[in-house]
Amino acid sequence: MAAAKLMDYDKALEMFEPVLGFEVHVELNTRTKMFSNAPNPANEEFHSAEPNTLIAPVDMGLPGALPVVNAAAVRSAISLGLALGCTIAESSRFARKNYFYPDLGKNYQISQADEPIAFEGSVEIELEDGTIIAVPIERAHMEEDAGKLTHMGGATGRIQGAEYSLVDYNRAGVPLVEIVTKPIIGAEHRAPEIGKAYVATIRDIVRGLGISEARLERGNLRCDANVSLRPRGQEKLGTRTETKNVNSMRSVERAVRYEIQRQAQILADGGTITQETRHWHEDTGRTSPGRPKSDADDYRYFPEPDLLPVQPAAELIEELRAALPEQPVARRRRLKADWGFTDLEFQDVHNGGLIDEVEATIAAGAAPASARKWWTGEITRIANTQDREASALIAPADVAALQSLVDAGTLTDKLARQVLEGVIAGEGTPEEVVESRGLAVVSDDGALIAAIDEALAAQPDVLAKIKDGKVQAAGAVIGAVMKAMKGQADAARVRELVLVRAAE
Repeated sequence: MAAAKLMDYDKALEMFEPVLGFEVHVELNTRTKMFSNAPNPANEEFHSAEPNTLIAPVDMGLPGALPVVNAAAVRSAISLGLALGCTIAESSRFARKNYFYPDLGKNYQISQADEPIAFEGSVEIELEDGTIIAVPIERAHMEEDAGKLTHMGGATGRIQGAEYSLVDYNRAGVPLVEIVTKPIIGAEHRAPEIGKAYVATIRDIVRGLGISEARLERGNLRCDANVSLRPRGQEKLGTRTETKNVNSMRSVERAVRYEIQRQAQILADGGTITQETRHWHEDTGRTSPGRPKSDADDYRYFPEPDLLPVQPAAELIEELRAALPEQPVARRRRLKADWGFTDLEFQDVHNGGLIDEVEATIAAGAAPASARKWWTGEITRIANTQDREASALIAPADVAALQSLVDAGTLTDKLARQVLEGVIAGEGTPEEVVESRGLAVVSDDGALIAAIDEALAAQPDVLAKIKDGKVQAAGAVIGAVMKAMKGQADAARVRELVLVRAAE
C-alpha cells in the first residue's frame, strides 16, 4: 500500500480545526473476571499462562452459563467515575453489543449502552509548560474484554496473508472500564500534546486508585484516538477516524499528529474522510485502514436479560468518594515541593511519565536527586534504544538498591551503569549482578598500591614530575591503574595513594 500524502502540520492547522476524542480502556485488577469466577491474575502470571487456561464456561459462551456481576469491579468503576468528576448513576444496566466477535465465544460483548455507571465529568490535565486544560468526560462504563487472536502462517503476524488464526480466551471477560470524552474543541496546535497528557493523566488516576497496573505496553491501558477536522469557520464537525489501541504516550501524540496531517491533505485535495477504525504502526509512524466504523445503531444494543441493574447504595458512593487519592495535578505540585526539584528537573520527570517510579525509588531509600538521575538519565536512554517504556525495564526497589551500592562505595557511577544493564538484562538484583560479574570496587589499599607501583615503575619521569610539584602529572598514573584494575578502582582513592607514594 502506497504511503499516504501528508500536509505540513502548520499548514494543516491554518486550514482546518482539529477536534479530538479519546476512548481509554482500563483493565481492572480484580481477582476474578467481570462476569465469571475465572481468575484474573496480575501481569506476569497472566502473560505467562498457557492459552485457554484462565477461563470458565461463561467466558466461552457455553450453553446455560449465566453471568454474575463482579462486585469489586463495580466498586472500582465507581471510584474511577468519582475521580473523573462524574455523577454516579442511581441505576445503570448492562446491554449486549452485537457484531462479529471471533474472540468472544458468545459472539456479543456485555457492555453498557445508554445507561452507564458514571457520566458527565471533567478532568484537569497539565501540559509540558504548566498549562492546565479541562477535558470533558461524557461517560465511564463497565464492560468485558475480548480474547486474543494470533494469526498464523503469514509473514507479518497480521491477519492479511495469514493461513489461519488461533483464539486464546484467557483475556475474554477481563473487567474493563471504558472512559469516553466529549469532543475536545480548541486544541489547535497542541492537539497531539493534549492527547499524550490526557492519557498520562488517566494512567496516573488509575494507578493512584490502585485499580489497575495501567501499563500501556501490557494492554492494561489502551487508547483509541478519535480525530476529525473541520474547515475554519465551519460549525459542523468533520468525519472522524478512530485509531485503535495506541500503546504508548509517545504513540498517542504521534498518531494524533499523523491523522491531522493525513486528513488535511485528503480534504485539501477534494477528497472525503472515511469513518473507520485505523491501526497505528509504531515502526513506520503511520496509520492504516481497519474496518468501517459502525454507529451505535449498528451494534443492535439491547438490555442484557441475564443481569439485573446495578444500583449502588448512596453510602457506598460516599465511602468511595472519601477514599479518593489526590488529583494528579495537585499531587505533582506537592511532590515537586517535597523533593526540592526545580521546574526543569520536575518537568523532566513528568514528561518522561516517571513520577510514580521516582516516588517509589525515593520510598525505597534513594535520595530524590539520585532517583531522578537514574530514571531520567541512563534508564530512559536504554528504554529509548529498546523502544520500550522506562518503567517496564527495572523495579524502583532495584534502582534504590543500585544507588545504595554507589553511596556505600561498593560501586562507582561507571560500574553502576554496567550493573544496571545486567539487572535490565534479567541477570538478577543489583547485588547479584555485582557478585556474578565481579564488578565491586577494589577497596584493598594493598592491591591499589601494587598497581600504582607498577605504573610508576613504567613511567619514572611521571614520579619525578609529581615530586617537583606538578600534581596534574598524576593523571597518567591514575589512568594506568584504572586500566589495570578494569575500572574497578576508586579514582579519588588512587589519586590519594599516588600522592602519598610520591611524597615518600
